[in-house]
Formats: sequence, C-alpha cells, structure tokens
Amino acid sequence: MCHRQIPQPVDLDIVRDSYDRVADNYVEMVLTTGVGDIRNHPWLKAAVDAFAAAVADLGPVLDVGCGPGTVTAYLAEHAVDVSGIDLSPRMIDHARRLYPQCTFSVGSATNLDLAESSLGGLMGWWSLFNLPRDVLPQVLRSFAKALRPGGQLIVATHVGDEDVERAEAYGGVPVQWTTYQWQPEQLVGLAIGAGLRPVAELRLPSDGVSGPTVVLVAQRGVR
Repeated sequence: MCHRQIPQPVDLDIVRDSYDRVADNYVEMVLTTGVGDIRNHPWLKAAVDAFAAAVADLGPVLDVGCGPGTVTAYLAEHAVDVSGIDLSPRMIDHARRLYPQCTFSVGSATNLDLAESSLGGLMGWWSLFNLPRDVLPQVLRSFAKALRPGGQLIVATHVGDEDVERAEAYGGVPVQWTTYQWQPEQLVGLAIGAGLRPVAELRLPSDGVSGPTVVLVAQRGVR
C-alpha cells in the first residue's frame, strides 16, 4: 500500500463546503449549456479519447475529483473500467443520480490510500488546482506509485503564474477557494519528479469561457 501520509490542506473543509454550495448550479450549467462536457470541445475530447484507448486494457481507472461524473461516464462508454471520487458529497449525489451505471464515492485526493501498481489510469480533470503548491507534488507521487507499469495519468488544469482567490462561482454562489495556476513546464517538471514520463501535452488558449489550459498525459515506466 502507499502509506506515505500526505498533509491535508488547511482549507479542505472550506473547499468541500464551497463545492457543495455550487454543485446544483454547476450541474444545471453543464446540462443546459454543455459547458464542461468534453463532447462539445473537439480537442479535449480527442485527448480523453486517446487516454481511454491507452488505458482501457490496463486495469481500473480512477477519476479523481469527478464532480457530477460527466467525464467518468464518458470513459465508461468507451469500455474503460472507471470509477469516480470527489471531495463534495453533493457532487457525488448528482453523479450517482445522473449516471447510476457508474460507481462513485466521496473522498479527497490527499487521502486515497491507493494500493501500489493497482490502477491502469488516473484522471485529474480540472480537479487538482485547489491543491496547495507543496501538496500537489506529493499527490502526484502517490498517483505514480498507484499506476501499473505502462499506466497513464491525465491532468487538465489552468495555466498562469498567479494564485487566484475565488469568492464566487457558477452564477454568483459564494465560495472560498484558491485556484493554483501552473505553467505547462512546471507541471511537466512535477510529473517527472513524481517518477512519470510525459507522453503528450496539449496547450489551449483562453476561449472566452475558461482561461488558458494545459492537458498533460504522463506514464509510469514499463519494467
């Protein structure tokens, strides 16, 4: 087992409560506008399709920070043995309601207790940016240990140099969280430091809905 203790972010409970508050609005936005649904974004869809094809035969996949399960369900439709986990109980309520064919649970990226070499893939799809800068490297190391040889991690996150303090989100709902932004080169360095080999990188400019984005895919070496 991966027993190394990862420190819990000091704002973990505050962030959880914030996502519980925005969950209903977020789900309504996804269902009515399609924002956040990769089917409506060809480049993001292509990245997830490639990830699904690479990991489908390698074993279970865990979608960490799955929110209402939209991408989890998409992977399941593509023959991936996937389950989702999210910090917010309200998000998980929505995921279970919308996609009863999938398995979802409540939990934090910093407290997963993953067995070594147990997963074919891991996904952090816009779900790791609330992790403090000293915590994310430790989470990525735990992910690397949990992957089977040849297994892959896919991460999508915000690009930037500054940490953004959010006070409202998704229709003006009051929240309290920090968005930690990374430059692609920094994220690649973290993946390498965790023991992973970067295999693909997609950079997208701001599209008027979200700011600049990076999608990084990294692989655990094959013995």
